[in-house]
Amino acid sequence: MNKMRHRKQRGRPLDGWLVVDKPPGLTSTDVVNRVRRWFDARKAGHGGTLDPLATGVLPVAFGAATKTVPYVMDGTKVYRFTLRLGEARDTDDADGRIVGTSETRPTDAQIRAALPAFIGDLMQVPPAYSAVKVAGERAYDLSRAGTPPVLEPRPARVDRFELIERPDADTAVFEVQSGKGVYMRSLARDLAIACQTLGHVAALRRLRVGPFTEAQAIMLDKLARAEDTPPASPDLLLPVATALADIPALALTEAEAFGLSHGQAISLVTLMGRIPRAADPDRGLARAMAGSRVIGLCRLEDGWLKPERLL
Repeated sequence: MNKMRHRKQRGRPLDGWLVVDKPPGLTSTDVVNRVRRWFDARKAGHGGTLDPLATGVLPVAFGAATKTVPYVMDGTKVYRFTLRLGEARDTDDADGRIVGTSETRPTDAQIRAALPAFIGDLMQVPPAYSAVKVAGERAYDLSRAGTPPVLEPRPARVDRFELIERPDADTAVFEVQSGKGVYMRSLARDLAIACQTLGHVAALRRLRVGPFTEAQAIMLDKLARAEDTPPASPDLLLPVATALADIPALALTEAEAFGLSHGQAISLVTLMGRIPRAADPDRGLARAMAGSRVIGLCRLEDGWLKPERLL
């Protein structure tokens, strides 16, 4: 007789999104671990890493919402950061050690003149202290070990980069709207160099990730609970489909939704007149809807609507 027992899964099977206002000093994983414990949730992950120095919007996915994390991470992000001029740091932010100084301080006009070169499709060198892998090792691990890697430029997209405040000659505050994988620390470093000086990020706040905004974010200390108190209420969670709100919606009949949910592709000819204009016909994503119900994500490809991620 087999005496092996299945180990019981810990936590409640919760599904949904929680938008946390991350405080400085914690990693994104620290936040997820705390929130998962406070909600007594079985499964949780986050929708886009923030550096320990950074604050702001950190979407936390529970249960089925973890399936939609890649689509959140692909979404538009908005950041505000403070550039400290005159000092380069090895981490490209205020947590690092000084590795260079400059007496040059650009004018507002010089900064604004440099900004257009950083808007659009770019090639960007990530910070030496980043999670980029080099020969199987994380760049930050190699840097901490005293052997910072030479990182190759990688594609990045910046849609908006504005100077919004100049508190003093040493400081400039910017707002950036960007796509996936853009490092604000690299933008700050490279902009300073383009202005004939050096610089690093002194403060960084994320204002938006995909459909999740600062207005929805809950301060972490409001979620904290003692070990002998009940778990946080699931009523605080947003529906799983909230993460897909930025993806164009496509209305299906119940029969079409049934077929799609069983893996069947639908001819785009059948859907003529219903395909949203914002959906790219060349491998673009659409959010398949039956009434107000989200069926899942589909891709428009080779004349067909093909199921990609069913909810």
